[in-house]
Amino acid sequence: MAKLYFSYAAMNAGKSTLLLQAAYNYRERGMRPLLYTSALYAEGDVGLITSRIGIAEPAELYGATDDLYQSVREFDEESKVDCVLVDEAQFLTREQVWQLARVSDRLHIPVMCYGLRTDFQGQLFPGSMELLAVADTLREIRTICTCGAKATMVVRQDMSGRVLTEGDQVAIEKSVYLSLCRKHWEEAVGRWPVKGP
Repeated sequence: MAKLYFSYAAMNAGKSTLLLQAAYNYRERGMRPLLYTSALYAEGDVGLITSRIGIAEPAELYGATDDLYQSVREFDEESKVDCVLVDEAQFLTREQVWQLARVSDRLHIPVMCYGLRTDFQGQLFPGSMELLAVADTLREIRTICTCGAKATMVVRQDMSGRVLTEGDQVAIEKSVYLSLCRKHWEEAVGRWPVKGP
């Protein structure tokens, strides 16, 4: 039975590298993976999944209004799709997460999503929140804080290294993010993310 998988982590944990490795493994066995990435990462009109270790592969782009169930179904009718791999899954809408669940449930194609769990303010992304709620299998990919502990949070910094605590949830410049453990994230932002008892 096909499943919906969500592999999540803080920044720089190797999510895209693992996705590209999975695509390679499928192809090595004569199977066809279908790759998607957020239109926020388009280079021109081209989707590209890039790993920090220097490997990259073209991918289909998805935006907030795209019907991913219909898209996968059309690709599968054209030529059998053996798995769907989604990078930057935090940018999926809640409806798109359900569309991908339908891909696994109705088209019987496994769907593997990779993305961030929380933003720089410690809040869940909408796509990640829905994936955490409905995915069949959850997997945390680990990376480390500067102290060596498991990093679960990210801070956003300006170009001078000052930690930002306000702003839009989405800013694509990867170089301004730093993965930290919860303790050092709280110290860096200088406050609790939620006020109250």
